[in-house]
Amino acid sequence: MAIVKPFKGVRPPREFVEKVESRPYDVLDSEEARAEAGDNEMSLYRIIKPEINFEPGTSEYDPRVYEKAAENFQMFQDKGWLVQDDAPHYYIYAQTMNGKTQYGLVVGAYVDDYLTGVIKKHELTRRDKEEDRMKHVRVNNANIEPVFFAYPDNAVLDALIMRYAKTEPEYDFIAPIDGFRHQFWIISDEKDIATVTEEFAKMPSLYIADGHHRSAAAALVGAEKQKANPNHKGDEEYNYFMAVCFQASQLTILDYNRVVKDLNGLSPEEFLAALQVNFMVEDKGTEIYKPTQLHEFSLYLDGHWYCLNAKDGTYDNNDPIGVLDVDISSRLILDEILNIKDLRSSKRIDFVGGLRGLGELKRRVDSGEMRAALALYPVSMQQIMDIADSGKIMPPKATWFEPKLRSGLVIHKLS
Repeated sequence: MAIVKPFKGVRPPREFVEKVESRPYDVLDSEEARAEAGDNEMSLYRIIKPEINFEPGTSEYDPRVYEKAAENFQMFQDKGWLVQDDAPHYYIYAQTMNGKTQYGLVVGAYVDDYLTGVIKKHELTRRDKEEDRMKHVRVNNANIEPVFFAYPDNAVLDALIMRYAKTEPEYDFIAPIDGFRHQFWIISDEKDIATVTEEFAKMPSLYIADGHHRSAAAALVGAEKQKANPNHKGDEEYNYFMAVCFQASQLTILDYNRVVKDLNGLSPEEFLAALQVNFMVEDKGTEIYKPTQLHEFSLYLDGHWYCLNAKDGTYDNNDPIGVLDVDISSRLILDEILNIKDLRSSKRIDFVGGLRGLGELKRRVDSGEMRAALALYPVSMQQIMDIADSGKIMPPKATWFEPKLRSGLVIHKLS
């Protein structure tokens, strides 16, 4: 059963929140963060992308960079830009995109739940990325940014959240970079806090939606602190890390599309002929064509859009991985025809999040930068949960969640 607890959040006063808040550290590069921060001293990028405090070109892995993160975190507190709450709370974080709102509960998730598999993952993590985030957690002694979890739909929690949603939020703003609305409430009533804790305790599992490296890093640092403390009791703050948990049915997963640099020596005619072995191929003309169902793909090549429908027998409905469109396209197109074997390391392929639209695929091919584009139907949250429950791992670059969590609305200290 899932264990969660409230915590004393470190947060910006209401009048500073729009100065402090930022995008997550991993959705932009150093120069983009430098440009977004500009001359704003309060930008959280000065803590989560602290290389921007140094001369351009400074490595984000430079030891000075981690030290600067901790220095700035302390400075933000000294100046009153971040203030710790007096008592432990849960928090509600709502995001509105294209008229649809999803409500998340901000909780302290239990380190041991991650280590024992109660918190389930669906992606592989890389040790170098884990270690980078572990250094950031260690030096700040805090989870500066949350991870993004899903939980099975729960009517009691939904009713509680909706009751708070009718009241005035602590924060309410539209982020200029994405145009999405972000709202934030504080759960301070002891009875409501107990209800949240009790309802999570009934859940057999929580699911990482986004932030696998942050989850691993937070849990591993917590485990380090357990071992290093000879007086460890189990109730210390380092036994928990910060997560925003959304009801699974509310989440929006967008398509995560592919663009390739070449056709592996094939002519367009040869490539289309090779596709016909495993797909029904239909020329849809020059207008953008978007997949409308599972096992249907869109190909953009030489100014034309093609509909590709995977033939029966090319996937296994009983295999939670083999039935995925990301697996079908990787096996039967990228690997078998184009000889792109490793999506994580190949320089012949790139990935485009669905928020950019299929027009971005067309643009990159028409510009000559890429030779062809492949659009996929989005993975469902149920598919992700089925895979996590089976203990299997999804193929790389399979999911794109929107909207992204804003960072800086609340921070969790480990002591």
